[in-house]
Amino acid sequence: MSETTTLPHSNSLGAVPAIYATLLGQTEAVHQVQKAVANRADGVHHAWLFTGPPGSGRSNLALAFAAALLCPDQGCGTCGICSRVLEQQHPDVKMLTTEKVIIGIDEVRDLVAGSHFGASMGDYRILIIEDADRMAERSSNVLLKALEEPPAGTIWLLCAPSEADLLPTIRSRVRRVALKVPSVEDVAQLLVLRDGVELKLAREAAAEAQSHVGMARRLATSVEARGRRRDTLIAALNITSVSSAMFTAERWLDLAKKDADAITAERDQVEKLELRRQVGLGETESIPNAYRVEFKNLDEDQKRRSTRSIRDGIDRILVDLLALYRDVLTVQLQTQSDLVNDDLKVQVAELASEITAAETIKRLEAIETARTRVLSNVKDLVALEALAVQLRRKNRR
Repeated sequence: MSETTTLPHSNSLGAVPAIYATLLGQTEAVHQVQKAVANRADGVHHAWLFTGPPGSGRSNLALAFAAALLCPDQGCGTCGICSRVLEQQHPDVKMLTTEKVIIGIDEVRDLVAGSHFGASMGDYRILIIEDADRMAERSSNVLLKALEEPPAGTIWLLCAPSEADLLPTIRSRVRRVALKVPSVEDVAQLLVLRDGVELKLAREAAAEAQSHVGMARRLATSVEARGRRRDTLIAALNITSVSSAMFTAERWLDLAKKDADAITAERDQVEKLELRRQVGLGETESIPNAYRVEFKNLDEDQKRRSTRSIRDGIDRILVDLLALYRDVLTVQLQTQSDLVNDDLKVQVAELASEITAAETIKRLEAIETARTRVLSNVKDLVALEALAVQLRRKNRR
């Protein structure tokens, strides 16, 4: 008998397998895939699309679904099959993640080629694309052909922020599972139970991360990450001229790079040490010519990951700025809603008194425009400078 648990905000659908326990507030989505697992003897649809905002758990649900399909006990969460799938070590489950801004067409072709091999241990060959929205149109068309004529026993699981991020022809061939933003309290409780974070700090981190589980954990466990976030917002509040706008844009980019370095540095070192171990080299031994290609390839992969991490860091800054100006609008409209940045409530109230609600909305639109420009490969500093100029506090000297 599989272990079961009750998810936060579970409804009358009842308990679900423990493998889904960390998917906060996703009862409906979990029960949708749970039903598919329970009826797998009648056949499982060959393609699924998991959508939801960052931090909602799209890829976690996809992995849990894959494990439950292969697990004889429908997702116990503890057996060897479940463990291997969740650790991405199962031979019948392949997950495509990218460290680049765009998923390359060759990466998709390789995944499609692998889809034609039958399962080696279970009933299904399961292929997951973590950031399907990062596929260019040519790459999407390669995937489309695979979805049109899927080999028997092959299941595709795609993850993206929204349906609109994929081609209509792909959307028409998938079963859709929508995830929601978990509540701040649910995320806080997870940090307390899983990571041992003190409740007050957990709630602050969950609110500041806007319920993004991964970001909330970083904010709750890293003094440096919290400091960088606060520096971002204080810098925005102190823009008073074009020259200070230029300085602030550079400051934001520097903060994004420091955040990226903090995320990637430890992982880079572990990968280099692991490669040294695999080829029989000590930590300080020079690299023989025979292995230089392997180490060069690793360096290039890490540089690509660093580029994406910087872009992700910039987007986090822009999301934090959106939260700041939404707080300003909340005060202006007197909605009585909780502020995301409660520790800056004095500064938020001051800014709210200086500008109109319409001007606040224009600033929110400018931040969204900056996000679009960064995603469209406009130079990072140029996009940030244009935004910073629009966020000037014109009534201050």
